This record gives sequence, C-alpha cells and structure tokens, in this order.
Amino acid sequence: MTRNFTIKAFDDLTSVDIYHILRARSQVFVVEQNCPYQDMDEVDFDCLHLVVHQNEMLIAYCRIIPPEFNKMTSNLSIIEPSNKAYQSMPAIGRVLVLPEYRGHGIARQIMTEAIKYCRKKYGKKPIIISAQTYLLSFYESLGFVPEGGFYLIDGLEHVKMVLYVNKKVKVKKQGSSMVSKILGLLLLILAVAFVAGLIYLMI
Repeated sequence: MTRNFTIKAFDDLTSVDIYHILRARSQVFVVEQNCPYQDMDEVDFDCLHLVVHQNEMLIAYCRIIPPEFNKMTSNLSIIEPSNKAYQSMPAIGRVLVLPEYRGHGIARQIMTEAIKYCRKKYGKKPIIISAQTYLLSFYESLGFVPEGGFYLIDGLEHVKMVLYVNKKVKVKKQGSSMVSKILGLLLLILAVAFVAGLIYLMI
C-alpha cells in the first residue's frame, strides 16, 4: 500500500485538511487517552504540518514548530548560553498514528521524515520534543536523549528529549606510527636477546 507524506504550512492546508488533522488529534490525544485538554492552540498557525495518507485517508500526523516559534530549550542552553543552537531549535509534536494503523512502523517513518525535514530546513540545530514517558525507548531508538526529570502535562507524564547532531570526530591517523613503534620495540627485544645469546656463548 502506498503511503503519501505531505508537509504544509497552516495557510496551505485546506479546510478539509484541517478538519481531518484536528479530528485525528482529538481522537488520539483527547478521547483515546481520556485527557480533556485544549488541543487546538495558537501554535498551529506557525507550524508545518506533516501528514501521512494511505488510500487518501489520514493515518498519521505530526507538526514541526520552527525555531523562532518554539519556546522549549535544551538544558544545555543554561550550561552554554553563548551557543545559539541550544537557545533556538525546532520542535516536533502532536505525533500520532491512528489505532488501526499501528504496529507497521509508521510512527518511525513519520518521525524520520520530520527529522529529515528539520535537518534540511534548519541545518544542524538540535531537535527537541516533549515525549510521553511510555514512548521513551521509542524516541531513544531514534537518537533522542532525555533531559531532566519527568513532568506532568494535563495529567500525563512527559520528559523533555533532544536529538543532537552527531559531530564528525577527526581521528588522527596514528595506525602506522603505532605499528612502527611496536615493530621497533620487537626489534629492540630481539637485538637484546641476540647480544645476550652471544655473551652467553662466549663465556
């Protein structure tokens, strides 16, 4: 079955798009999780909305909050206040897969697409999420690292998690010098043994 991934700014969504997105969010975050809270917020207007369709049906969704509209920051923003990457970063939220489509790797697919888009659009900035704690291992498998303790949002336990950019570490080419050192040491041992053997024969 073909799955189509589309990403749109709020102004590019049709009224039908918005209806299906809000319906899915209400189904998962309000009804399924038995959590009466205000899902629709002012943030939606500034977000990018990533939708997965299968046979023209919305089956999964998440939103990307651009750095300039995201209020969450990494704990490293306190430790390294001069590093702007920790002060302003994109966030991914409202991640959902409708119940009948779970267990097929769609959550991983949509998160991978969201991460890929963030990397393309915002470069090497870390990506932050506020994850429900029962999904901790899932997000860790994507490379996210938990920061700080658990906290409650509308009665549900969450943890802040950040996906950092893996820095390429330049490895010094010490292999050949290490080999030459070992060979030199072996030659020295052999030379000492040879001299000791000669001295022994001469006595």
